[in-house]
Amino acid sequence: MTRFKTAAPETLRIVPLDALTLIYHRASGITHIVDSPVPEILAALAPEPLAASDLMARLSERFDLVDADPLALAARLDELVATGLVERLCAI
Repeated sequence: MTRFKTAAPETLRIVPLDALTLIYHRASGITHIVDSPVPEILAALAPEPLAASDLMARLSERFDLVDADPLALAARLDELVATGLVERLCAI
């Protein structure tokens, strides 16, 4: 089962700025300007790596999601992995 985790906390500087959030990723030297649900996804993954289905469940509990879309979450996770903000852990 594939699980996801945030990049090492010491490599991220997260600063809320009105409706947007700035995330400076020290490892890449890139500042990302993101909107919801990225900060919420990172916060949900912070305590421990999760499978996408478990992440969806955690987000649904915290934010009372009515129209949760697993495919949209999978696409967002792929984007976050590509930026280096999230790491994909594959089970062996």
